[in-house]
Amino acid sequence: MKKVLIITYYWPPAGGPGVQRWLKFVKYLRDFGIEPVVYVPENPHYPIEDPSLEKEIPKDIAVYKQPLFEPYGLAKLLSSKKTKRISSGIIQAKNQSVLEKAMLWIRGNFFIPDARKYWIKPSVRFLSEVLDKEDIDTVITTGPPHSVHLIGRQLKAEKGVRWLADFRDPWTSIGYHKKLKLTASSKKKHKVLESSVLNQADHIIVTSPATQREFQHITVKPITVITNGHDSDYEGGAHLDNDFTISHIGSLLTGRNPKNLWKALSQIASENSVFRADLQLEFMGVVSKDVMDSLYRFELGPYIKMRGYGSHAEAQRRQQKSQVLLLVEIDSEETKGIIPGKLFEYMAAKRPILALGPKNWEAGKIIAETQTGAIFDYDSHEGLKKTVLDWYASFKKENLYSKAKSIEKYSRRALTEELANII
Repeated sequence: MKKVLIITYYWPPAGGPGVQRWLKFVKYLRDFGIEPVVYVPENPHYPIEDPSLEKEIPKDIAVYKQPLFEPYGLAKLLSSKKTKRISSGIIQAKNQSVLEKAMLWIRGNFFIPDARKYWIKPSVRFLSEVLDKEDIDTVITTGPPHSVHLIGRQLKAEKGVRWLADFRDPWTSIGYHKKLKLTASSKKKHKVLESSVLNQADHIIVTSPATQREFQHITVKPITVITNGHDSDYEGGAHLDNDFTISHIGSLLTGRNPKNLWKALSQIASENSVFRADLQLEFMGVVSKDVMDSLYRFELGPYIKMRGYGSHAEAQRRQQKSQVLLLVEIDSEETKGIIPGKLFEYMAAKRPILALGPKNWEAGKIIAETQTGAIFDYDSHEGLKKTVLDWYASFKKENLYSKAKSIEKYSRRALTEELANII
């Protein structure tokens, strides 16, 4: 059986979407004649943890660990709350404190490509021996953090291994990159590192066609799209909520704030007392202050239910019980190619998806293709309002369901087979 070394920062007990992709690949690779060997940090700084995911790690798999130094540990001495927010990608666009501005500037300009850069050299030394011990000639790195790719780059240079670089998100074009207060010199360094990874890796894997098109302007190396997916054989039948629940699972960060939806819901609630009695807005995960302010401004406070962060299993149960699942992306050119991992689990939950994002959003194309919901941009109003009313009418008739089709190709096992063919 061919062995492959997978280098990832996010691994159980890490929670959130970042850990899911490679945990699931590892789960199924053996079905296709490939033995995964995993390398992860021994003392990582995970903003979210979900210990329940540890049960999904194959019991006899080889997992190597090495300690790393992370400056987030020192930064917590100044402000634990702000450090956790920045490390998890929550960057406020407004009302930043002097401390937060300074932390962002330092994060962006002193730690290139990211704050995990100090893991690179010790990992290369350690893994050089692991490659020999395990007789491995293929290495896969997955980022962000993109410093992980620099481990793969160095191992290729020193050991001559075949190297596959997996990008769960873009590098220099991702939205938060612009918020790091980068100097011209720092921007150039990121571009140089990005280009070196894309041109020295043997194969690039990305999660969306938009990222593929972007990278094709930088490299001639082969680039394959393997989206995220779902790992569920759910057939329906969960006891649905009695309320007309519209649920968002995961973080609603600054910028993911569909005011046109809040306005439509507010109008319907003011016009229809029965709808007002049935409506419930549920949020499972972190919700930014901007979003909460908008919800209260549109007088939706009485309908809000905050569930906080839950385990992956709890998130799946909530998806299956909710009447409508809300998917939201920032309205910008940079986010058109972002396909949230939760989309595929929403599809597997077999509940109607109400999606709001930028025009020509690639996630919207998948929803349209699979007939799993309705897609709107941030300028939509009447059509959005009509869809909510139509779905509410179906809910009252106990006839609200998803008409999903062709979602099998997005199963984790089918996607792992695509990966195995590349390996």
